[in-house]
Amino acid sequence: MARQNVAEQFVDLLVRAGVERMYGVVGDSLNPVVDAIRRTSAIDWIQVRHEETAAFAAGAEAQITGRLAACAGSCGPGNLHLINGLYDAHRSMAPVLALASQIPSGEIGLGYFQETHPDQLFRECSHYSELISNPRQMPRLLQTAIQHAIGLGGVSVVSLPGDVASQPAPVKAAENALVTSRPSVRPGDAEIDRLVRLIDDADRVTLFCGSGTAGAHAEVMAFAERLKAPVGHALRGKEWIQYDNPYDVGMSGLLGYGAAYEATHECDLLILLGTDFPYNAFLPDDVKIVQVDIRPERLGRRSRLDLAVWGDVRETLRCVTPRVRAKAGRKFLDRMLKKHADALEGVIKAYTRKVDKHVPLHPEYVASVLDDLAADDAVFAVDTGMCNVWAARYLSPNGRRRIIGSFSHGSMANALPQAIGAQFADRGRQVVSMSGDGGFAMLMGDFLTLVQYDLPVKVVLFNNSALSMVELEMLVAGLPSFGTTNVNPDFAAVARACGAYGVRVEKPRQLAGALKDAFRHRGPALVDVVTDPNALSIPPKISAEMVTGFALSASKIVLDGGVGRMVQMARSNLRNVPRP
Repeated sequence: MARQNVAEQFVDLLVRAGVERMYGVVGDSLNPVVDAIRRTSAIDWIQVRHEETAAFAAGAEAQITGRLAACAGSCGPGNLHLINGLYDAHRSMAPVLALASQIPSGEIGLGYFQETHPDQLFRECSHYSELISNPRQMPRLLQTAIQHAIGLGGVSVVSLPGDVASQPAPVKAAENALVTSRPSVRPGDAEIDRLVRLIDDADRVTLFCGSGTAGAHAEVMAFAERLKAPVGHALRGKEWIQYDNPYDVGMSGLLGYGAAYEATHECDLLILLGTDFPYNAFLPDDVKIVQVDIRPERLGRRSRLDLAVWGDVRETLRCVTPRVRAKAGRKFLDRMLKKHADALEGVIKAYTRKVDKHVPLHPEYVASVLDDLAADDAVFAVDTGMCNVWAARYLSPNGRRRIIGSFSHGSMANALPQAIGAQFADRGRQVVSMSGDGGFAMLMGDFLTLVQYDLPVKVVLFNNSALSMVELEMLVAGLPSFGTTNVNPDFAAVARACGAYGVRVEKPRQLAGALKDAFRHRGPALVDVVTDPNALSIPPKISAEMVTGFALSASKIVLDGGVGRMVQMARSNLRNVPRP
C-alpha cells in the first residue's frame, strides 16, 4: 500500500475527530488537502463562494451539533478571509479547526507572492495557532490543535504549506487517543459551602442566565423554585431558559424587556449562571453577586464578585440545590412577576395597532407571523442589527428550536452563512435565515451555495433599504443619519435568477401565504419582505447619557415595542401569584 502523505494523514485525523465536512474555497496551496478529501468518502468538501462564509458555516455547524467542524482557506488572501467568521466561532465557544494553507515552506520570510503569517495572524481569535513546517510534526500537532478546540471550546488554526502537505507522512507516527467531548466540571467543596451560606443568608435572590445554562433547564427551574427566585436572561440565554419558565422576568441588556433589570437590582443576592453578559452598566453595584462559569477567565471580568464559582452550571446546581434551605416566602418573586407582566402590557400596544394593514409592513408583525408559522424544531440564524431585536422579542423558544447569531462578536452578514452550516448539519430540519438587507447583500454571493447544493434554507429578508441599527445609534447620539441608506434590487427576482424560489411581499395580506409557500418549497427559498424603516420610536429628547453605546435610559425608551407571545407567558405566570 502506498505511503500516506501529510495531507492524507491530516484528513484521516479530522475524520477520526468526527469532522464530516470542510468548508472552503480551493486554491493552489490547499490543493493537496482538497485532493485527499476528494479521495475520502468519510468527509465532504463544501465549496462556498467566500471564505468568510466557510468560517461562519463551520461555527454554526459546531454550535448545532456540539461536534468539531472544519473550514479552510488557501494561502494569503484566501485564509485571511476566514478571520471574521473565526472570531465569531471563537467568541461563541464553537469548536472549529481552521486550516490556513501557506506558501512554499522555503519561501516563508522572503516576501513571496501572497505571503502572510497565518500562525501569527489568527492567534487573537484562537486557542491554538501553529505552523506545520516539517512532516515529523504530524500528527501530534494536529491532535493538539483538535484537543484545544474541543477541550477549551473555540478555534484552533493549523497553518500548512502546500509543499509540506504533499510530502510523505512519518512512518508509524504515533496516533494518540483523541478527546472528542468535554467533561462536566464540578466546583470544589469549599466553593459549594460558601455559595450555600450566601444563599441561605439572603432574603431575595435573583438568577440571571446565559448560554452556559444549555442543558441545565431542569436544574435551573428546580433551583429557582427552591429559592423563589425570579429568573432573567441575556440574549444568548433566551433559547435555553425562557421556555416553560414560571419564574421568567424577561431579558436585560440593550434589547431588554420586562422586569429583568429591576429583578437584578432589587435583590440581596444576584447569581449569574453561565453568562458573560458584556454590559456592566446593566448590572448592579450595590448587591452581593455570585458568578458560576465553566470558563474561569470570565469570572469577575464584568462586575465585582462576592464569590466566583468555577464549574458547569448543571453540575453546580445539582450539588447546591439539595443543600440550600427552601425559601418560605415568594413575595419578592411575585412582585417581580407582576412588574414583568405590567411592563409587557405597557409596551405591547406600540406596534400592534392595525399591523395587518400597515404598509410598509411592520417588521414586528413579520417576526410574529414567522414565529407562528415556523416549525417547532426550526433553527433560526439571525443577522446582527435590527433582526436581533425582532428575534429577541418575537421568536418563541420551546426547548427544540435553536436561535444562533453573532451575539458576542456582532458581525454583519452572519445569518446566511450560519444557515448554510446549520442546514448541512441536518438537511431534514427547517432552517431560517432572518436576514437584514444590509447583511444579506454583504455576502449575497453565497446564496448561490444554497442553489448549488440544493440546501432548503429559507431566507426571510427584512428589507427596509437601510442600516437601521446604525441609523438608530446615530440618532440616539444626536447625529444626523448618514451613509445608512441602501438602494436595493428586487431580491426575490435575484433569487429566481439564481435558480431558487423567490417571492416579494409588499402588503401584510401577502405575508402568511408567502411564508407558507416558501416553507413548503423543497429547495432554497427567499421571501423579500418590504418593511418599515421607521419601525422603532426615537426618544423625544436626547441626553448626554444616551450618547455612548445606548445608555440604559436610551435603550429603555428606544427599544420599547411589541414582545410577541411573551406577554401571554407573563400573563400565564401571574396565575401563580396569590391574589389579595
